Amino acid sequence: MEKTNKKWNWSKIIGTILFLVLLGSIVYVTVMIFTAPSTVPENEPYTKVKSDYYLSLLQCMLGLVVMFLPSFFQKKLSIEVPNYMRCMYFVFLYCAIYLGEVRDFFYLVPNWDIYLHTFSGAMLGALGFSLVSILNEEKSVPMQLSPGFVAFFAFCFALACGAVWEIYEFVVDGMLGMNMQKFATDQGVQFVGHEAIRDTMEDLMVDAAGALVICLIGALFLRRKKREKEKKLPEGTA
Repeated sequence: MEKTNKKWNWSKIIGTILFLVLLGSIVYVTVMIFTAPSTVPENEPYTKVKSDYYLSLLQCMLGLVVMFLPSFFQKKLSIEVPNYMRCMYFVFLYCAIYLGEVRDFFYLVPNWDIYLHTFSGAMLGALGFSLVSILNEEKSVPMQLSPGFVAFFAFCFALACGAVWEIYEFVVDGMLGMNMQKFATDQGVQFVGHEAIRDTMEDLMVDAAGALVICLIGALFLRRKKREKEKKLPEGTA
């Protein structure tokens, strides 16, 4: 009897789990919107209010939309998204939306926001490498970028995405009266000067740190791959 080697499609498995979790979270958050108080009770300063659940609902709904972006890029734009990138992307959405917002890890776990931004910086750096690698290997695109330039592009790509996220937090804070950028204390007292932008700058710095590590590793890998390719070429053609 022959053994059948069945390969697990981890991106599909993780994606299905994420979809079900976000769907269940939408139902849960919707119920909590009707039962939660509108303002924080004086004797319970850490109670979540309606605006908190509105934010969670918005995050869950956006999560359901953006989780299909890899499939959209692949089907509509013919951009092949590597399986490992899909897995990293789904894990990030799970940690940021479900654990961070719905399960309150942003408040329960110290430095949870820092961990997420470091991970997202590394993930976006890897995504930048994947995008340029696709162009480098595409025969119809007449260009071959050096490993150093690929790393530079991937690093800038990750930082740009991190900046877009901070803009999103700024807009949501203004529209819903939230404190995603941590410009005020839990009691509503606003920070002044340098302290008011500390959270935003820390997020961008750890984005850069995570991206930098991946970009350096990626540049070394591409340089080694390029040298091995040149060694295989006949003399006089390299």
